[in-house]
Amino acid sequence: MSAPSETLSTDQSVARDLSHFGYAQQLSRRVGSYASFAAGFSFVSILTTVFQLFGLGFGFGGTAFFWTWPAVLAGQLMVALCFAELAARYPLSGAIYQWARRLGGAVVGWFAGWTMVIAQIITLATAAIALQVVLPAVWPGFQLVGSDPALASKDGAANAVLLGCILLVATTLLNATSVRITAVVNSVGVTCELIGVVLIVVLLTSHAERGPSVVLHTTNLDSTTGYVGPLLISALMAAYVLVGFDSAGELSEETHKPRATTPRTIIRAVVASGIGGAFLIVAALMAAPSLTDGNLATQGLPYVLTSRLGTTPGKLLLLDVALAVCVCTLAIQTAAARMIFSMARDNVLPGSRQLRKVSERTGTPVAATVVPGVLAAVCLVVNVGNAGLFLGLASVCIMLLYVAYLMVTTPLLVRRLTGGGLPAGVDENGRPLFSLGRFGVVVNVVAVAYGLAMAINLGWPRAEVYDPAGEGWYLHYLPLITLAIVAGGGLLAYRAQRTAYYASIGVPVPAAAPAVEAEGASA
Repeated sequence: MSAPSETLSTDQSVARDLSHFGYAQQLSRRVGSYASFAAGFSFVSILTTVFQLFGLGFGFGGTAFFWTWPAVLAGQLMVALCFAELAARYPLSGAIYQWARRLGGAVVGWFAGWTMVIAQIITLATAAIALQVVLPAVWPGFQLVGSDPALASKDGAANAVLLGCILLVATTLLNATSVRITAVVNSVGVTCELIGVVLIVVLLTSHAERGPSVVLHTTNLDSTTGYVGPLLISALMAAYVLVGFDSAGELSEETHKPRATTPRTIIRAVVASGIGGAFLIVAALMAAPSLTDGNLATQGLPYVLTSRLGTTPGKLLLLDVALAVCVCTLAIQTAAARMIFSMARDNVLPGSRQLRKVSERTGTPVAATVVPGVLAAVCLVVNVGNAGLFLGLASVCIMLLYVAYLMVTTPLLVRRLTGGGLPAGVDENGRPLFSLGRFGVVVNVVAVAYGLAMAINLGWPRAEVYDPAGEGWYLHYLPLITLAIVAGGGLLAYRAQRTAYYASIGVPVPAAAPAVEAEGASA
């Protein structure tokens, strides 16, 4: 363990490194290696997300839906490897925005950041309502609205909004108060989540009704409709779970030795989540009392835990899941706040003057923290009573995340193919920066191809995903409508902010935007 004086000296060196990008050290560097890993892992949060969407995956793909998990994991690992290279070279907050801007120019960077911010806000709302999946199963008193706790019911959806808003208030206060406390809560929460995953897997395996060969069967997968379509829908479960690992990069300006630490923690977050999630799915399929009575599709993993492990042990483990939901929500809001802060620091967001301020007392960007919390709550409140709330929000936010990722991996591939390459150098330990070497092009091609295919899969109009209650054909196109609104709104916001920026410095708006339009943000 490094002495405090050595850490201070390293942090001073890292601050000088940050100044080469045109930025001063404003955020507090209080995040260590484990806390950096926790930031990525808690955003993914397999306990939160697998518990949320297990029913969706099994409901459409049956036991064979397990195989969508390693397929998505392989694709996302390729994306993570590309991000690890970039994290070593550009250790900056607002990672997706900063990477896209340096690879594809100001316009690509701005739209990547804008899309990511919207996606993170919707993801924040989606994570917060996950409390509805577990808390009423622990104690009926948590069902404060109506009597039906099912998330797909109007009572359940309304109660989910109430619980979600309460959680958003708590995470906003914590995120705005202290970087250090937030990091500690994240680390403790992730430790509990990892222990919980191991305990659940061990206990469910010890109560197995069938062997692991269950994943080789096609139970509950209707061959009359074909296998490809249902499995593509069930893949939305894995696609939703295995995102957010880039949030370790969002904390680069608060991490000790970020060039050395962040690339490793991004990859570790994906690998740990992938392995843990795979065991969790297999254990649940082995232990489920029945694969054909419909309960596994409608009630998901809480049903397996309470029915197989008994009421008390099952509910204790569900409390661990509830903790994971809280920490996941906290981590997503942290990432969103850093993205907003990073873009506002470059003066490219409406209200940048306030959003880029860092509190001298707390060392946190307070306004940038409050905004995603409030907007996520608005997303929930306007959907009170909407039984299709969760599935619609989940699919939309993940599609936007994949689009934002493509705005990084695609220009990175173009740079590789045109001979631009990435800058070399050494990290804070004096070792060469993380690099894919001669495998870079192959990994990057797979990352782009996978990202494009999954974005299309997520955005494909489907009544069973976006309009399960049959409320209107227009809901089938919810992802595409959302993407159009995000792009159109982004274009208006970009032009307005660009005009305001040049007016503030007394210069006519140029016909073409330069590579960087921000104040003091030289690459």
